[in-house]
Amino acid sequence: MFKELAGLGSLLKHAHAISGRVQGLTEDLRNRRAIGSAGGGLVEIEVNGLVEVLRCRIDPKLLAQPDQELLEDLVAAAVNQAVAKAKELHAEAMRSLTGGIPLPGIEQALARFLGTGPSGSNEPPATEGPSGNA
Repeated sequence: MFKELAGLGSLLKHAHAISGRVQGLTEDLRNRRAIGSAGGGLVEIEVNGLVEVLRCRIDPKLLAQPDQELLEDLVAAAVNQAVAKAKELHAEAMRSLTGGIPLPGIEQALARFLGTGPSGSNEPPATEGPSGNA
């Protein structure tokens, strides 16, 4: 516990330097990519580490089918997978920023600062899947 407190003190002492690291972290996350796919690769969604959608690819074979519900379900599944992967990139970045020190609320605070969390709200709302679950 004392080791974590010492780490927290060091973190607070170097707040200005951390601000610069956060800006660098933002650029790093902007340049990192996560891809979600569904339907055996029929739908692919690419997002960056800030959870901004960069690309949506839908296989022409899927577009040739008149099944709108299937297409919608696959797009939602691919988006959810890409978002989950981007959130893991974000969590890795937070761990590197804090030196692995578990600081309650730091991820949410930095997510708001970076504009990637619920208050900055690039995070999509929960959607119902094919089973009716969010």
